[in-house]
Amino acid sequence: MPDTLLTLAASAQRRLLLAREVSAVELLDAALARIAALNPRLDAVVALDPEAARRQAAASDARLAAGTALPLDGLPVTIKDAFDVAGLVSTAGAPAHRERVPEADAAAVARLRAAGAVILGKSNVPPWSGDFQTTNAVYGTTRNPYDPERSPGGSSGGAAVAVATGMSAVELGSDLGGSIRWPAHACGLFGLKPSWGLVSTRGHVPPEPGATREGDLVVAGPLARSAADLGLVLDVVLGPAAPDGLRPRLDPPRRTAPEGLRVAVMAAAGFAPAASAVSGAVTEAADLLRRAGARVDEARPAIDLAENFRLFALLNHALVAASLPPAIRDRIAARARDFSPDDDSHPALQARGARLDAATYGALQTRRAAIHAAWTAFFADHDVLLCPPAPVPAIPHDHGPDLHARRLSVDGAAHPYFDLLKWPSLATLSGLPAAVAPVTRDPAGLPVGVQIIAGPGQDRTAIAVAGMLEALGCRYVPPPILTT
Repeated sequence: MPDTLLTLAASAQRRLLLAREVSAVELLDAALARIAALNPRLDAVVALDPEAARRQAAASDARLAAGTALPLDGLPVTIKDAFDVAGLVSTAGAPAHRERVPEADAAAVARLRAAGAVILGKSNVPPWSGDFQTTNAVYGTTRNPYDPERSPGGSSGGAAVAVATGMSAVELGSDLGGSIRWPAHACGLFGLKPSWGLVSTRGHVPPEPGATREGDLVVAGPLARSAADLGLVLDVVLGPAAPDGLRPRLDPPRRTAPEGLRVAVMAAAGFAPAASAVSGAVTEAADLLRRAGARVDEARPAIDLAENFRLFALLNHALVAASLPPAIRDRIAARARDFSPDDDSHPALQARGARLDAATYGALQTRRAAIHAAWTAFFADHDVLLCPPAPVPAIPHDHGPDLHARRLSVDGAAHPYFDLLKWPSLATLSGLPAAVAPVTRDPAGLPVGVQIIAGPGQDRTAIAVAGMLEALGCRYVPPPILTT
């Protein structure tokens, strides 16, 4: 069995399975061996059930042999530990849940299982998916395979490492403030934050285990080694939690090749920092598309981007605060009195978000609707917007208890840690689809990607443009840890 098998795209692995050149059991055993070899150094996969996975793989092999293969039959996958998986410890990174074993799969996990995916384990997360790095008191710290002294990002950090190292064919992540996009960028992967509401988040923690509501802003989506794999997984998981609910019909991509593609580029902006390596990658991606026939300009939506972020931050912090114990929520809200009304620092926005009243919440939603309308108008004239997925490439580990005290180094200048939210907020506030594609490496050899935002419901357009970049050379490159 070739050493490169596990770092092939999932769609390529699927072709080998269908051709019976490899069996599902063999592919699973190779993934388990990869986990055994690398996980002690990287701490990406945190719960395993090899015997249950082998039973699933054997069932996949039977269907493959009979010519009745399901869409994901035989592909070994891990699942972010924020999603319930029946029979597997599901902690959400919280010590209080270190022994919690759900009886039922989260809605999106159930769809993966029904499509033949071989679910072999869970991937690490920060507590309650509430950090841009991946560490917790249950399982420890996940490390970036391109530089173990750096974080893979968060909160889908374990997911990104599992895919980047071939422990998993694809992963199911979740994204509120960039939790798919930031790890994909930091680990040289493709990722998709789908349109809000397209994929059910029922069975995701937070909110509390067993909750039947699905939160505003947060989405579930794939991380993968190729753009095609994003579409492969999206086709399986899209739809509401109810099995008899209406399944959405997505538009086909507006373009399938760069010729005629209308690309807007925002490599830098005053509302958010971007390191030169990151803004340079955005420009490089735009230039590749331009040379291939796309129409590229630096147009921007008629939106105050700082206001877009402020609204996102308030609604995000309100959503997070609602899932906190009342005593903690009240303590955060009480800090609002320490800030002036025009203070838009991250601590001030967190405190004000935690104490939003109904009238203020309604006013924010009115402004949000106006911003959504402006995005819709913008995407009438442009197919995608290219911009940074994050201010920086992968960052050194910093697990200080006060997140507001942490700092990002952006070309040597210190910036607030929560600035990691700013570029992702562009798509999140209005529920827009956004893909990430790897573009290049920075001088330290760290992956650098580009964020591809598309219009409402244009998920397939975002994926298609990621695929165009992949065809132009922006590809996943296996991390050096696989050869050392």
